[in-house]
Amino acid sequence: MFIKPAKKIITSFLFLAVSTFWISAQEPDRNVEQRLKDFFTNFETSYANIGKCRLDRYELNHSKKALHVYANANFGYQPFTPENTEAIYRLLKQSLPGPVNYYDITIYADGKPIEELIPNILQKKQDKSRLWQRIDYKGAPWIQNMSRPYLASKGLEGRHIALWQSHGKYYKNNKGSWEWQRPRLFCTTEDLFTQSFVVPYIIPMLENAGAVVYTPRERDRQRNEVIVDNNTVTGKSIYIEEKSRKGKWKTSPLAGFARKRSVYTDGQNPFRDGTARFAATEKKPEKAFAQWIPDIPETGKYAVYVSYQTLPGSVSDAKYLVFHKGGVTEFKVNQQMGGGTWVYLGTFEFDKGTNDYGMVVLSNESKQKGVVCADAVRFGGGMGNISRGGSISGLPRYLEGARYAAQWAGMPYGIYSPAEGKNDYTDDINSRSRVINYMSGGSVYNPQEQGLGVPFEMTFGLHSDAGFSKEDELIGTLGIYTTGSNNGKLNAGISRYASRDLADMVLTGLQRDISAGFGIQWPRRSLWNRNYSETRLPGVPSMILELLSHQNFADLKLGHNPRFKFTVARSVYKSILKYTATMHGTDYVVQPLPVSNFSIAEGSKKNTFRLSWQAVDDPLEPTAKAREYIVYTRLGHGGFDNGTLVRDTKYTFEAEPGLVYSFKVTAVNRGGESFPSEILSAYKAKKSKGTVLIVNAFDRLSGPATIESNFIQGFDLKTDPGIPYISTPAYCGAQQSFDRSRIGRETKDGLGYSGSELEGMLIAGNTFDYPFIHGKAIQSAGGYSFVSCSDEAVENGFVRLTDYPVTDLIMGAEKQAFSPIMQQLITDYCRRGGNILISGSYIGSNMNSPSALGFTENILKYSFGGSMGGKTSGTIYGANTHFTIPCTVNEKTYAVPAPDCLTPVAPAYSTFIYTPGNYSAGIAYKGNYRTFVLGFPFESIEGVQQRTRIMSAILGFFGSK
Repeated sequence: MFIKPAKKIITSFLFLAVSTFWISAQEPDRNVEQRLKDFFTNFETSYANIGKCRLDRYELNHSKKALHVYANANFGYQPFTPENTEAIYRLLKQSLPGPVNYYDITIYADGKPIEELIPNILQKKQDKSRLWQRIDYKGAPWIQNMSRPYLASKGLEGRHIALWQSHGKYYKNNKGSWEWQRPRLFCTTEDLFTQSFVVPYIIPMLENAGAVVYTPRERDRQRNEVIVDNNTVTGKSIYIEEKSRKGKWKTSPLAGFARKRSVYTDGQNPFRDGTARFAATEKKPEKAFAQWIPDIPETGKYAVYVSYQTLPGSVSDAKYLVFHKGGVTEFKVNQQMGGGTWVYLGTFEFDKGTNDYGMVVLSNESKQKGVVCADAVRFGGGMGNISRGGSISGLPRYLEGARYAAQWAGMPYGIYSPAEGKNDYTDDINSRSRVINYMSGGSVYNPQEQGLGVPFEMTFGLHSDAGFSKEDELIGTLGIYTTGSNNGKLNAGISRYASRDLADMVLTGLQRDISAGFGIQWPRRSLWNRNYSETRLPGVPSMILELLSHQNFADLKLGHNPRFKFTVARSVYKSILKYTATMHGTDYVVQPLPVSNFSIAEGSKKNTFRLSWQAVDDPLEPTAKAREYIVYTRLGHGGFDNGTLVRDTKYTFEAEPGLVYSFKVTAVNRGGESFPSEILSAYKAKKSKGTVLIVNAFDRLSGPATIESNFIQGFDLKTDPGIPYISTPAYCGAQQSFDRSRIGRETKDGLGYSGSELEGMLIAGNTFDYPFIHGKAIQSAGGYSFVSCSDEAVENGFVRLTDYPVTDLIMGAEKQAFSPIMQQLITDYCRRGGNILISGSYIGSNMNSPSALGFTENILKYSFGGSMGGKTSGTIYGANTHFTIPCTVNEKTYAVPAPDCLTPVAPAYSTFIYTPGNYSAGIAYKGNYRTFVLGFPFESIEGVQQRTRIMSAILGFFGSK
């Protein structure tokens, strides 16, 4: 009886003691928890805009002296580097109470300790689980240009990369109509906008680095399409086979291409409708061959695609020759992969009609014993020909979604339409990745899937995003990747966190390069680990880049700028280069920047021209130094040749008198080839009166004019549509709604809402080829030779105006007219009795300072008489002829919406007039020197005969007594 109460008292005492200890132990733990909450709630980083961070949970083990801290997803959106990771740990420990701040602390974000989220390129001890290590493709590349005069041994030589330019026109099943996948805002839509980065910039940069680049969307902007095939041909096209004793052409056991209809409905596959041909190989050249001669409907540039079937015995060095206006280019195609689809070789210039210098030839010559296969060859991207709901899109194929390009490329139905024709929207999104998986199936990088064996090792999707700022702040860049699929593994067995490294490196590079290039702080947004099909489905490392917001005016002001596009593309290319080198453990070299100060002069020997230029270093990339150069040559209206490798910054060319030669120069190193220089031209007359110096000062590239006030905002295509690089499909139509209070609405009254009148138009821009147009007019006028140079070469003293009796200064649509140095050089030239022709549309309106007015009025002898902006220039009269210039955007030449009216300063006189209104369009001055100045660009004169007549009159004026 007595024992039980005693036991109860003892038990109660022990419980009280333990409870007291537990409560006292919980006090420090609660303190730790509060400190952790405060740390993450107050956490901010200058590296990225990641939103609000918070503590998810933590695990504190006093016995093991360990603290595991788990942050929310936002904390993992930031980039981690050795420096900021160390700082985060240091600051966290400083915020914690003792003795916990001496514990072994691990911070987790995005499913990993944050130190493991540092990209491998920055790690001393790399995470091998997200590297290729021994996984590498060592065989012959899918396509190899054998005429290319350099090898990018430390670039991307032989690497295979897939990328795409977001969305395209698609059939909206529930509406029964073709639609863009994103709204028309600020003169564009994402479907068009991303085209203007990927096709003219990113793809060429990667290819210049030696990569084989594939896009599941059509890349060629040529509306025409000619297909030559053993089964069917277009127009007067011709297919020819030549056999040899050993190389006899036979029909393939596998089906091939045949174009049996002009429009294809859902599920129809042109690569199952015909036959293919094959022949045994021989080591001796050109014993047997197949020949495709297209009937080209219109002179221009055409992408060339070949096709074949991969057969038992297919060789990896099938020899193709492309005959084009610039000569002959040789390719080796690995027919052991990629059979049964279109295989892009390159884009070349072809003349109209059928020509023996316009064709493709496949030889049975090979170093390997086996077979070569011949199927259809396609010239040009063409128009969309996939019917959905009884209608086609009516647009060029390159503007359609990947779903339709995949069908035309012979992809299996389940690849491009797993929804079985019921939902084109999801089919299009998913087909981009599914096509790449099918194309790469069976390769070392995608061994788990069946497919065509092309060793693509990464994918990249460029998009623009939504989001806006009422304060005109930039939205910036977002990167997306996916790790939560396939047990965290890619198809070759490496960690899906390899995709985070790719996304992280691309975002870091963009923030650095854009900020440095434009003198701003470019916003880096988040690194999202989310379930997007374009990053979930690919079996290789992949990312989506949401470059900027197409809904935000501040972003689009930069986004429409071609120089911004170049900067973005170069940054993306560099990040892919560095990422690939890291994945394979190799060194890399960045391809150089384009050369500058390009000039052509008459050589010291008879009938020679001396070309010279200067290399340009990249202050952001120490490896991007030029080692050699390639000089490309064009004869007359032909195409450029395959180039000549030159080790110095000068080159002497022997010319035939009476012919116009054009040249462009690129810089090369072991990382690849730069973008080209401007194009300069030269001509030696058979009986020359003298030599005209053509100076190209038209370097301008720009987006459209802007309208900005407290109440309205947007782009004004009518006042100034801007100057694209070469050409652009980026614009959908003029902006119609400018009301800033309607920001964020995607309806007709929403800020930025735009029309559709420009969709499908390839708007002409600056071709950097205007010395040729001026030069051809000089040649046709007769009597004079000519050479040409860049304005930088004149300003930097490499070319002297005083060496030439006549100078033709091309100002074009340049708004930075007449630098102080150029004003002084022209003044000296005139005072020494020179003769100068100047033409441009802003040579009066942009010369407003006292010194500039003194130069134009006292030396060139004109004053600004107003602009024709807002007026129709109509027909221009003068020099016993009349002509027009393009005032609005078009596909032939850049628009001149506001040519200048030039008032002559006595004793100068007016030479051309705008009608209606009889405004002075040009002036001439004859004194101790002579000037002839036009308030519109000479190259914008529509009509070859008109340009010749005007140039003849101008040269006659300079030569008269």
